[in-house]
Amino acid sequence: MPELIAPDTRLHAAWLRSRDEWGRGVHQPGSGLRAGDDVDSPAGFAAWVRRLRTEEDTSVRPAEGLVHCTYRWLVEGDRVLGTISLRHELNDFLFRAGGHIGYGVRPSARRRGLASWALGEMLGVARGLGLERVMISCDVTNAVSARLIERHGGVFDDVRDSEIGTVKRYWIAL
Repeated sequence: MPELIAPDTRLHAAWLRSRDEWGRGVHQPGSGLRAGDDVDSPAGFAAWVRRLRTEEDTSVRPAEGLVHCTYRWLVEGDRVLGTISLRHELNDFLFRAGGHIGYGVRPSARRRGLASWALGEMLGVARGLGLERVMISCDVTNAVSARLIERHGGVFDDVRDSEIGTVKRYWIAL
């Protein structure tokens, strides 16, 4: 049975297997992985996990240009299946392109409804934070993600060119 958990250093090897399935250097939506993050070494991985957990802590001011963010890993047993993130507010970049929620499921775990389940769970977290609506974007060519967002009540807003490519933007009322 899958579950959403906070990032955890005990899953270092499992996370690396998931990352390697995506491919090294490939963007993993919702993971919080940034250029320069050292996730291969135990110390680097621990520092990355610590950063992800700190970004959720509203008592700690976010780094310049960032907002508070809740990261969760989609796991089944000791296997990392995907990641999802909920940004607590939108800055200019997130309003234009990234949205409140980002998610990704590793290739071998797709077509099981995991992204839909995880999105439903994170919408509940967003409600708990007091958000009235969330914006979610997807690549204009990603029909699967667009359908998933629409199934969760996403109302199409627009298509726009952004720093991350051409995206479709949707709003979900909570």
